[in-house]
Amino acid sequence: MKLSLTLWLLGFMLKRALRRKPRFREQLERMRGLDWGVATEDLSTARYYRMAPNGISTGKGLPVDLDLELRFRDQDAALRILKKPTQQAFLDGMVAGDVRLVGDSSDMNKLQKLLKYL
Repeated sequence: MKLSLTLWLLGFMLKRALRRKPRFREQLERMRGLDWGVATEDLSTARYYRMAPNGISTGKGLPVDLDLELRFRDQDAALRILKKPTQQAFLDGMVAGDVRLVGDSSDMNKLQKLLKYL
């Protein structure tokens, strides 16, 4: 339940940043959008984010056409890593087997650059 609420709040914060923060908007325009999602390995909790310069949409589940997926071992691992989404936290999570990256690692770098403007 906590993870679902956290992911919903993340979508809210992304939409708010698009409206209010010019640096966030600029970075997203340079990227020309990014479609990504977060889920647990068993897919019991999953949410996707489609980000484009003209708007952000979000929803439950994981469509198959996403650029990047972050798959967490369980909800506790996801909350622990997402509370402090630094590059080191994700690397430590990957080494420990708590998080798995599905997609291109360059998209992960783009996402981290964008999230620092939240």
